[in-house]
Amino acid sequence: MFDPKKLLDDLLGSQIPGTSGTVRDKAGQAVQMAKDNPLAAGALAAVLLGTGAGREVTGAAVKLGGLAAIGGLAYKAYQNYKAGKAPEQAPASGEPELLPPPKDTAFHPSQAPQGEDEFTLTLVRAMISAAKADGHVDDEERKKIAGKLSLSGIGPDAEKFLMAELESPLDLDTLVAGAQTDAQKLELYTASRLTIDPDTRAERGYLDLLAGRLGLPDALVDHVEATVSAAKVPAGTSPNPRW
Repeated sequence: MFDPKKLLDDLLGSQIPGTSGTVRDKAGQAVQMAKDNPLAAGALAAVLLGTGAGREVTGAAVKLGGLAAIGGLAYKAYQNYKAGKAPEQAPASGEPELLPPPKDTAFHPSQAPQGEDEFTLTLVRAMISAAKADGHVDDEERKKIAGKLSLSGIGPDAEKFLMAELESPLDLDTLVAGAQTDAQKLELYTASRLTIDPDTRAERGYLDLLAGRLGLPDALVDHVEATVSAAKVPAGTSPNPRW
């Protein structure tokens, strides 16, 4: 069996073989590597989700790890919403501060009633569903992804899980049911929004539908939008580059 938390970390910040950086830190480089030589790239996010959307998660989120980053962003959005603040914009300079959710809140992974691993798999499924929202993952694309995944080094079990999710039809009922608390509903939406930048009607429509099915207030969704946007920078221009 594969480690769900490691898989989520890979999706948010896959290590590029031969470097000390991540896909998210070196987005532009990873995209070119994946195009020129998929074997050399071996970058899961570049293979599965693509890193050419134009904006990538900053180092602050990557350093926390996938589960803590998603929980931290969702918690920050929730706190701002409850405080009645206006949705925050990206800071003028530097990386926005991002902390893991406090242990005594429902946003902390240890508070997951179904267990960390099970909820982590739900978040991975949410990310894959969002990635499929614009319909670009057709049969031909799935074949390409399957070939690249076999070279990515993630292991046969994780590879089988990802391909099964890619091939499965969208099932919002099951996905939404995987979030058992209000905090998890917000985290599920946050993970989905992290995956895509809704610059197509299909992607925007998917996120709006998901928010509605999760029962998230519009004002809270606006805070997630602002918080996630602040945690992203133009691809290849991370505020704290390592290259």
